[in-house]
Amino acid sequence: MRLLKRWAVVTIGVLVLAPITFAKDQDRAKKEEDRIANSSTVMAEILNVRDNIPRDLLDKARCVVVMPSVVKAALIVGGDYGRGTMICRTGKDFTGPWGAPAMYALEGGSIGFQIGGEATDFVFLIMNDRGVNSLLHSKVKLGADASVAAGPVGRTTAADTDAYMRSEILSYSRARGVFLGVSLEGSTLRPDDRANRELYGRSVTAAQIVRESEVQSPSIAEKLAAQLQTASPRLRS
Repeated sequence: MRLLKRWAVVTIGVLVLAPITFAKDQDRAKKEEDRIANSSTVMAEILNVRDNIPRDLLDKARCVVVMPSVVKAALIVGGDYGRGTMICRTGKDFTGPWGAPAMYALEGGSIGFQIGGEATDFVFLIMNDRGVNSLLHSKVKLGADASVAAGPVGRTTAADTDAYMRSEILSYSRARGVFLGVSLEGSTLRPDDRANRELYGRSVTAAQIVRESEVQSPSIAEKLAAQLQTASPRLRS
């Protein structure tokens, strides 16, 4: 009888807590979907400014990372922190259409110096396979684990872009309506494993999202993929 009562208490507890847990899971998934929507908005606005990312560079990028509204946590040492989205071209050699988004985090002490403590949007172009592979499997320190340079804006020529092609990552920032290349050496980019789990409803790595076709892109990401597909439909090496 005592065992039966204990089982009843446990069962009631599970039934009471289940809706709360489900609601929390939905809230977390919604939060990650909002990050993708914000990334889409930032990308659309940047692609439509007069002096934006040079088309010939975007055409050579394997992946794009968008970090909307990165802010500096002034009360924490090294508290600069941003959350955003990485989206890559599909296919073994990144020659396919833009695919499913993987969630990423940006951290580092140099960010606050660059943006003056205000909310700033960041965009990163990942220019070669080595840069992508580094980001897919580990935390990458910019300037140490992967070479990074402030990306050029506006019109450029093939001769001008050759110098930038030696960098694995090109970085840009936008604050107060001004879009420009910015150096973020010393900052780090890493896969946000928890956010990916919340978004996709299961444990899935950034490498699986980008490299495995069976990972289905959420509908909220269709707009971001379509924007990049329109701006740069194919990889040009």
